[in-house]
Amino acid sequence: MSFIRRLTAVCTPGLCRSFSVSMPNNGTYSCKVLVIGGGTGGCAMAAKFCRRLPKDNVIVLEPSKDHYYQPLFTLVGAGAVTVRDTRRQEEKLLPKKAQWIQDSAKCIVPESNKVVTVNGHVIDYEYLIVAVGLINDYDKIPGLCLALQDKSSGVSSIFSAAYCEKTFSDMQKHKEGNAIFTYPDTLIKCPGAPQKIAYLADSYFNKTNVRSKTNIYYNTCLPFIFGVPKYAKELLKVVKRKNINVNYKTVLKEVRPEKKEAVFFNKDKSEDIVMNYSMLHVTPPMQTPEFLRTNEKLVDENGYLDVDKFTLQSTKYPNIYGIGDCTSTPNSKTAAAIAVQSYVVEHNLLATMKKDEPKFKYNGYGACPLLTSYSTCILAEFLYGGVPHETMPFNQATESVTAFYMKKYLFPAIYWHLMVRGYYHGPETIRKLMHPFEKS
Repeated sequence: MSFIRRLTAVCTPGLCRSFSVSMPNNGTYSCKVLVIGGGTGGCAMAAKFCRRLPKDNVIVLEPSKDHYYQPLFTLVGAGAVTVRDTRRQEEKLLPKKAQWIQDSAKCIVPESNKVVTVNGHVIDYEYLIVAVGLINDYDKIPGLCLALQDKSSGVSSIFSAAYCEKTFSDMQKHKEGNAIFTYPDTLIKCPGAPQKIAYLADSYFNKTNVRSKTNIYYNTCLPFIFGVPKYAKELLKVVKRKNINVNYKTVLKEVRPEKKEAVFFNKDKSEDIVMNYSMLHVTPPMQTPEFLRTNEKLVDENGYLDVDKFTLQSTKYPNIYGIGDCTSTPNSKTAAAIAVQSYVVEHNLLATMKKDEPKFKYNGYGACPLLTSYSTCILAEFLYGGVPHETMPFNQATESVTAFYMKKYLFPAIYWHLMVRGYYHGPETIRKLMHPFEKS
C-alpha cells in the first residue's frame, strides 16, 4: 500500500511531525498487542498474551539481544557472581508465538494507534503495553562518563552490565582512603542497591585487612536511610556497627577523575563539598527513554508514563497500559513490583478488550533484599505508603542468612523459570499460607 511509505509521525520533544519513509527495508506491521520493551515486564506480558492469542498477534519491540537479571548486579559488584551469571539471550526468553522486532521505538502516536521505530518501521496496534524501564543518565554528572571508561579511575557503577564488574576490581585495588557511595536526586531502579554495595564493600575491606585504613561514606540525596521506617531503624544500626558515615541531602554534582575528586552539593547548607576518593561508586541519575519522556500526550510532568496507580491503565488512552519502572506509580522500582503488576495489567487489559472497566488493583507491593554482608540480608517487603507486608514467618527486618540465600539462589531461579515466562505474580499465595490467621 503506497501510503505506508510516506507515513506519519516521528516525535520531536513535545511535537509530532510528518516525515518521509523511503528506505527499502522499512516495513509495516500490525498486531493485537504491542509490547514496547523486552525486559522483565515486557517478557512477562508477551508470554501472558501469547498464551491467550493466536500466533503473531503479539509483537515485542526490543533492540537488545541480551537480557540481564539486574538484581544480581550488586553481587557482581561484590565479586560473588559474574556478569555472565546474569545474562540470557533475549530470543530464548521471548515466546515463540511472539514476533520480535529488534529495534527501538522512536515515537508513539496514540491517537492513531501507531508506533514508529528508529529504523523507520511502522507498527499498528490495537492495544499497547509500555515496558521500557529507566535508562542511566551518565551525562547529567560532568566527568562521570570519562571516569567510568577509565580502568584506573576508581569510579564504577553496579547499575550497568558494562561497569558492575569494575566495582569489584576497584574494591580489589583499594588499599586506603575514602570509599564513597552515592544516591542521586532522581527516581532510580532498586533504591536499596546504593547502600547494599557499601555494606558489601565494608565486608570485603575487612576480609582484605584494609578497613581500618578506609573511610566509607554513603552520600544520599534523601533525608533518610530508607523509605520504610521499620527497615530504616534496622539499617541505621547496620551503618553504626559498620562505622559508615551517612551524609543526607548530599548529591553528586561532578567527578574529577584526573584529581580523584568528587564534588557534592549539600541541600541543607546550599554549598559544594569536594571530597577525595580512592573508590567512588556512583548510582547515576535515571530517566525514561527520550521517545517516551518527550511525548507530552502520554507522560506526567516528570516524563513517566501517566497511569492510574491502581489499574496501571493510561490516564489518557484506555488501550494503553504501563508496567515497571517507566510508569508514574509511586512505588519502589523493583522486579518484585513488576511481578505483582503483571497480573493486574493482564486482567485489566483483558477487561479493556471486552469493553469492560478494569477492576484489578495494584497495591504498590515492592520488595528489596538489602544485603548487609556476604551472608546476611534484610528482606524488606512493603505496600504503598511504606506499609510492611512480609511473607516469611519471622521478622524480616532482622539480618538473616536465609534471606541472603533466597536473594542469591532462589529469586534468580524464580525469575528465569517463572517470572519472565508470565507465571509468577509475587509471593501473596505463600504469604497467606505463612500467615493463615492474618486479615487481608
